[in-house]
Amino acid sequence: MALTIENISSWLVDIPTIRPHKMSMVTMGCQTLVIVKISCAGGITGWGEATTIGGLSYGPESPESIKIALDRYLAPLLTGIPLTGVEPLAARMNAGVRGNTFAKSALETAFLDATGKACGVPVSTLLGGARQHRLPVLWTLASGETDKDIDEGRRLMAEGRHQRFKLKIGARSLQEDLKHALSIKAALGEEVAVHVDVNQAWDMSTALRAIPALLAGGINMIEQPIDCHDRRNLVDLSQRFNATLLADEAVTDGQSGFALARAGFVGAYALKIAKAGGPAQALKLAHIASAAGIGLYGGTMLEGAIGTVASLHAWSTLDLTEGTEMFGPLLLKDDILTHPLDFSKGSVSLPSGPGLGVDVDEEKLSYYARK
Repeated sequence: MALTIENISSWLVDIPTIRPHKMSMVTMGCQTLVIVKISCAGGITGWGEATTIGGLSYGPESPESIKIALDRYLAPLLTGIPLTGVEPLAARMNAGVRGNTFAKSALETAFLDATGKACGVPVSTLLGGARQHRLPVLWTLASGETDKDIDEGRRLMAEGRHQRFKLKIGARSLQEDLKHALSIKAALGEEVAVHVDVNQAWDMSTALRAIPALLAGGINMIEQPIDCHDRRNLVDLSQRFNATLLADEAVTDGQSGFALARAGFVGAYALKIAKAGGPAQALKLAHIASAAGIGLYGGTMLEGAIGTVASLHAWSTLDLTEGTEMFGPLLLKDDILTHPLDFSKGSVSLPSGPGLGVDVDEEKLSYYARK
């Protein structure tokens, strides 16, 4: 079947976070979601989301530039054109617009949502079929204060919500970062998995000093320790230590994933639909990684519920050897869905029903939309 998009609408939606979220490049107190709605012939609608971190501090796309790309460039390309699936959709977007994968991801998500509704099947079915309907979810401790992070971790463990954690480091001196991370790991206990995300903040010499100390303290996964363009040293680090090196910013799509695997990388890839250009595009990277014997980790751009659900539908079709971090909606003070996602016991449920399986509360959308 073919769907014809008649209209594309987008909103900048600002939702405060439950606490400051400190990373190596920025501290967030609010997250801006770019929400997209496509209206198709026959009255079918689909929803999508594009979310990045900290304006332009993380990467080349900001919420404002994503909205401009959607409204001014991508919407005219797609409106009024019958499209039979995500590959024709992606080909048309890529032929007319370079890069801008976050905006493209929102549109691919919305198109999959609409297609699933039209066919009466979940998005996971369109992507190959769900192999699991509950996915593990860790929580990121990122207040920036050691005692607060320890208290937060212990509370979430006592509540049964999370048993695995991630720490954001790289903004302070190496000595301070190591003390912070190792203190938290020791306080939470030997049985609790903790990994660190450096967000490219170290150079090679710093990484060579830091990783042995982290390993000695029981932290066995290190995410993107050095610059994403320093492929040679990232491969070296993955081969040198008995740790899982998690490539994040270094892999965006199938092409970059193939290049890193071919160079000899032996760690794991953080999959993110926004980096790849959509859920279906992220799966291309996943399949290359699997063929190369590289582990898989379901990553987030701290999306709200729509972007999180879109990712979950894709991740449900995979064997995620390293788990997921799809906690984005839990970091926000509010939600724009009529019914929130089911987070419990260290995991989240994949919504059932056609399309994404969720409904948007348009009154809340209007309330939080930037005026």
